[in-house]
Amino acid sequence: MSRHTDVVILGAGTAGLNARREVDKAGKDWLLVDPGPLGTTCARVGCMPSKLLIAAADAAHHARRTARFGVHTGDVRVDGPAVLARVRAERDRFAGFVVRDTLALPSDRLLRGRARLTGPTTVEVEGVGTVTADAVVIATGSSPRIPKGLDAVADKVLVNDSLFELPDLPGSVAVLGAGIIGLELGQALAHLGVDVVVLDPFDALAGIDDPAVMASARAVIGADLPLHLGSTLDAAVPDGDGVKLSWTDADGTAHTRRVDRILAAAGRVPNVADLGLHTLGVDLDRRGLPPFDPATCQVADLPVFLAGDVDQHRPLLHEAADEGSIAGANAARFPDVTPGDRRVPIAVAFTDPQIAFVGVRWKDRDCARTAVGEVDYGDQGRARVMGRNAGIGRIYADTETGRLLGATLFGPEMEHLAHLLAWAIADGLTVQDALSRPFYHPVLEEGLRTALRALSGTLGTLSSCPPADCAQGPGC
Repeated sequence: MSRHTDVVILGAGTAGLNARREVDKAGKDWLLVDPGPLGTTCARVGCMPSKLLIAAADAAHHARRTARFGVHTGDVRVDGPAVLARVRAERDRFAGFVVRDTLALPSDRLLRGRARLTGPTTVEVEGVGTVTADAVVIATGSSPRIPKGLDAVADKVLVNDSLFELPDLPGSVAVLGAGIIGLELGQALAHLGVDVVVLDPFDALAGIDDPAVMASARAVIGADLPLHLGSTLDAAVPDGDGVKLSWTDADGTAHTRRVDRILAAAGRVPNVADLGLHTLGVDLDRRGLPPFDPATCQVADLPVFLAGDVDQHRPLLHEAADEGSIAGANAARFPDVTPGDRRVPIAVAFTDPQIAFVGVRWKDRDCARTAVGEVDYGDQGRARVMGRNAGIGRIYADTETGRLLGATLFGPEMEHLAHLLAWAIADGLTVQDALSRPFYHPVLEEGLRTALRALSGTLGTLSSCPPADCAQGPGC
């Protein structure tokens, strides 16, 4: 088969499906190419199954901690096969909706095969034929990265794709990677009764770059989960039906431990192997990616666009959806390429306590123009009522304008506070604007008011607060 279309989209995940919608809205012809499985990374192996596992872990963890309230539940029994069966059943339900909608697309426009570029506007689809197009959207996603040195125990290595397919929870797991995925899954497994240890070559947790928040997270999560940060994996060899691991900590201490399985959570790599990106005629970086503009998703000045996890810019579902829309719209009207509307960055790690990032990150701030306000959730009223009083939140504001810039949050249910701050930043609110908004009592969001008051004091505007903004409730 040889076929021409206006836009060919490689990948039927979140980014690719949103790109298709934009091309369709523009009245242009399109072809969607994907080798399968369909259903998006989020629904099949990412967001949804991981949160299902975390929900089970939270239920077990909270049940074990009820005695502080004078409520005694007795021994908590975790039925591993039942936990994983529910994860798969609900996961399949979520993914099934996406698969159904994708298969409802015109069959002659959905090509099921592996794609390879032979030029900026020419694609070979394995088992199908050649497609030429006026523009190409590459939305092929990403895959788990497997650390080096695990070849001898490859059959004992899990990734998030395979973890949820286990018939039962393993007895012990070594998690390689203390990023968001490693911490979420490692902590969930530990709360479900699995013996877990976390190793990472870097001295960081979940990408936290604010040193004060990092110190709090390391202390709190480290008390719940054995963390070996700054460690070097020396060896991984078979040991019966498990693995014998050897590693060296940052201080030179050597460790040896046997585990049933290894969970590789050392990040993800873009799905560009054998994609033919070298035929674009532009330099590729060490990841094999061409240069692209995050505002337009365009590769150099070519009729080629990157969207979603494959571009490694902001590998999150809502960002993939936005990038797909931007890439699809620009591909449809090429060469009239315009910047898209990129939203305030927001990311959440569903650990316990949760970690969240909003807006400008600590490492990217202008030190000379940034003030910081802090709230200690270890002594915050609502957090103490819930028995979940741990962590701190740090809010950043511009010293000249007073506008909110960003935040690094570590505390109970920070997913909600992160959204409030993202909306406030998107609306250009100043510290005083935010302080003038209503705060109910007693709620976790009162911690935001505490941090805002600290910021207002630093900025020298606290004296201008109306009396209601400065009112103090018990445990605020």
